[in-house]
Amino acid sequence: MMDWDDMRVFLALARMESLGRAGQHLRLDPATVGRRIARLEEGLGRRLFTRSHQGYALTDEGARLLPHAVAAENTMAAAAQEAGAGSTGLSGQIRVGAPDGCANYLLPQVVAAICEENPALDVQIIALPRVFNLSRREADMAIGVSAPQTGRLSVQKICDYRLHLAAASSYLDQHPPITKAEDLRQHRIIGYIPDMIFDSELDYLAELGLDRVALGSNSVAVQFNFIRHAAGLGVVHDFALPSAPGLVRILPQVFSLKRSFYLIRHLDDRRVSRLNRFAETLYRGIRKELARLEGAVDGPLPSDAA
Repeated sequence: MMDWDDMRVFLALARMESLGRAGQHLRLDPATVGRRIARLEEGLGRRLFTRSHQGYALTDEGARLLPHAVAAENTMAAAAQEAGAGSTGLSGQIRVGAPDGCANYLLPQVVAAICEENPALDVQIIALPRVFNLSRREADMAIGVSAPQTGRLSVQKICDYRLHLAAASSYLDQHPPITKAEDLRQHRIIGYIPDMIFDSELDYLAELGLDRVALGSNSVAVQFNFIRHAAGLGVVHDFALPSAPGLVRILPQVFSLKRSFYLIRHLDDRRVSRLNRFAETLYRGIRKELARLEGAVDGPLPSDAA
């Protein structure tokens, strides 16, 4: 019979696909993680992982075990929550996946406020420019920029958000003026690496017919810092603008994008009270913070170009 410690080691390796990262998460030596997995596989009489130079991947047998391990994890978390029923706060660990724009400029202050109210709660934010696989339990819940159409998922729209072209005022002072969309072709464009756009909702520049990205990154944070350091112009989330007062929106009356955030969860987790409570608090926090940040740049602003 497997015990909870076995499940913890199995889940960590399934999620992180690396002995080193799993060991760091569990505070175990990587070699110990490897021995524990080998012992678990021997006890079950089946291979749970395939090993390669890229890391550890679940076998079919491992994938079948995964939902049972997650169910055990949820049961243990619920038991811990029940044991602390004298306190109404959330506790335990919750992992949230998000695109890095949201993860860098929106989630930190929202999650910090939640944890301030729930001191026994640990929250991990995974900022990756890709879609999260909740079926493999890479995260307890994820924020996406489009609603998935397949899988056993629960999808809730959080809110809309806006994006505009922006540049550093110092960049604009040293380059030709921009009064119409055609003028953009005279400027250095910053954006996503075209073949690394993981969601069509992120193909911002297509609407302007700009097909050359002079400075590209798969990270919104890197793009934002390119723009902040006067390297060129690009599309910026309005909610990120208050963190960089030197940036100026460009042609806000001509070019404006609206996108949406969705809270995505595994359908089975709707039965887990602590995740439901956290999800509701996160939903309300994101809506409130995004309204505050966008309100700070609601315009037209005197500093907007053209």
